[in-house]
Amino acid sequence: MKTVAVSLESYKPLPEGAQQYPFDFAQSNRAVKLRETETEVFVGLCDPGNQAALSSLKLFHRKPLRPCAIDPAEFASWLGKLRGSGGIEGPGGQEGDEHLALDDVANDAPVINYVNGLIIDAIRANSSDIHIECFQDEALVRFRVDGCLSIVDRFPKQRFAAVTIRLKLMANLNIMEKRMPQDGRIMADLGTDRVELRVSFVPIARGESIVLRVLGGSSAPGRLSDLGISQRDLGQMEALLAYPHGLILASGPTGSGKTTTLSSMLRQLPAESLKLISIEDPIEYLIPGACQIQTNEAIGLGFDSLLRRVLRQDPSVIMVGEIRDRDTAELSVRAALTGHLVLSSLHTNDAVSCVARLRDLGVEPYLIASTLRAAIAQRLVRKVCP
Repeated sequence: MKTVAVSLESYKPLPEGAQQYPFDFAQSNRAVKLRETETEVFVGLCDPGNQAALSSLKLFHRKPLRPCAIDPAEFASWLGKLRGSGGIEGPGGQEGDEHLALDDVANDAPVINYVNGLIIDAIRANSSDIHIECFQDEALVRFRVDGCLSIVDRFPKQRFAAVTIRLKLMANLNIMEKRMPQDGRIMADLGTDRVELRVSFVPIARGESIVLRVLGGSSAPGRLSDLGISQRDLGQMEALLAYPHGLILASGPTGSGKTTTLSSMLRQLPAESLKLISIEDPIEYLIPGACQIQTNEAIGLGFDSLLRRVLRQDPSVIMVGEIRDRDTAELSVRAALTGHLVLSSLHTNDAVSCVARLRDLGVEPYLIASTLRAAIAQRLVRKVCP
């Protein structure tokens, strides 16, 4: 029986309710009914060679089957939405047994499938952030794609607690803490991509606001020429990287792509002949040939303390993820003054404000004049879909 590979998107809307396979059957056999006509049935299978599933389907339909190979990740996303649309129960149990009840809900298969499905959908959509928020009547899930937020799902507010707990468990956070903000990380594998999710929980009036920042995977930057920068600006930026020492700053508001630009600049440099070191919070992209260091304030490893130690490593180029305080600013400037090329970012609205910001941080004007090679201001611009 010939099998072709298809996408679930091309068969939507898929059969639902009584016209679709029961959840347990679909989950155990990794099968979904794509379409049924009077003469044949199109069936999607993650494993088209599963003879037991094919035999069961033949007996069930009693008409010719058209087996199609489907992407397991796409199937998991559909399965999560199928169960999540009506199968996630909120936390229950008697008072005083809250921890056990919540833990049972968070580890229930419907919750796992739903959360996994959301993460898979976000990665496949090249989303930069996942927002999950609970309002008066319902909970909303939104993806930020190309800088714009759009609603991708809604579910009853009673189910929000289960989703929250599941994400906290995945990020190794305290599921009982609802009053204080919490930050964590989740590592996700999707085929050949290994994606890191940076998770933030903040208490709000009706529960918690959850934001997951999607890092790495297919969104990892390439060279500067891949970022859509104009040829004139690209030539200037490449010329800046030829300087043996000095300070180059990328500026712009949060989420404007400063880290992506700095990472691409670092990739542009010959790692074989230069010692490249980056200090980041967090490490968003892995850069071949660069020694990347993660800050950890809990044990005293901030940007300033790491920068002092990095200077003893004989670096050629140093990337400091962000200049936030006076110590980091002064150390970055002095590193640039003593023969290192330093790349970093500042939160300012334009390039000119970088000078004023450095002065606000306590850097002397003569040091700024001696070291600052360039300040780059940038924004994200949406591209027309081809």
